[in-house]
Amino acid sequence: MGADVNESATFRHTTVLLDEAVEGVLARPDGIYVDGTFGRGGHSRLLLSKLAPQGRLIGIDRDPEAIAAAAAIADPRFSIVHSGFADMADALAELGVHQVDGVLLDLGVSSPQIDNPERGFSFRFDGPLDMRMDTTRGASAADFLARAEEREIARVIRDYGEERFAGQIAKALVARREAGAPLTRTDELRELVARAVKTREAGQDPATRTFQALRIHVNGELAQLEQGLKSALRLLAPGGRLSVISFHSLEDRIVKTFIGQHSKAEVDRRAPFAPPPPLALMALGRVKPSETEVRANPRSRSAVLRVAERTDAPLKD
Repeated sequence: MGADVNESATFRHTTVLLDEAVEGVLARPDGIYVDGTFGRGGHSRLLLSKLAPQGRLIGIDRDPEAIAAAAAIADPRFSIVHSGFADMADALAELGVHQVDGVLLDLGVSSPQIDNPERGFSFRFDGPLDMRMDTTRGASAADFLARAEEREIARVIRDYGEERFAGQIAKALVARREAGAPLTRTDELRELVARAVKTREAGQDPATRTFQALRIHVNGELAQLEQGLKSALRLLAPGGRLSVISFHSLEDRIVKTFIGQHSKAEVDRRAPFAPPPPLALMALGRVKPSETEVRANPRSRSAVLRVAERTDAPLKD
């Protein structure tokens, strides 16, 4: 999730693919844009610097700390909404906006979230096992592990963490819970996973995949992404741009598939020589961080930016 280096913040973050994502989304300087993952405003600030006086930028984030950070932007062209980007169409409608010229999404979790032990996102610090991006609602990771069946826990860790030891980890979690010691701290989860995972990738903590899986599940990230892409496509005006940064294969697969569904014609076998139907998107490219950026910010190494442009074709049903 995008965030810039904020000198007044305790937890800092360097925005990944900053110039590339903003350049990708900026269709016309006098347009209306959505930063669906405001974070600490890295992409938003750069985008505002490139907008014309009549341009407009609407930031969206479901993290109350991000909403508070947005107060530092004193620009009449900017407004912030406390919401998930999956609901951006409804959120913008309340502002009287029904069409935009660009939507930027920087997926995943931001460094201010990761580096704050109280948020519970990281196994590097001991803290409450929370992991909610919106701390005002929903069940925490500890809540989920306290009530879910072993089979459900294993499914989440396997499907969202691509963890081959998901069954062993789930079994150990439930055994500890049934012994009267449910997990409430990140250190407890990290130590339990370390005992359950028999082998590990070089340079990777054995808890990495489990923490990712629980975070994705607690925040409904993949469903949010699928719905958010649909909302963005409905909002985009012809010529408008969609610019999405993802950080792991599950996210990127959804983005790649979505853009492909709306930008690649399927041949009608009943009429193979018929002209292809008009498509709603035109894929503009895929960008990875440069070697220089990865050296400066190792967290950027897995990032993928995909950009597409809205055509004037009608949407598929």
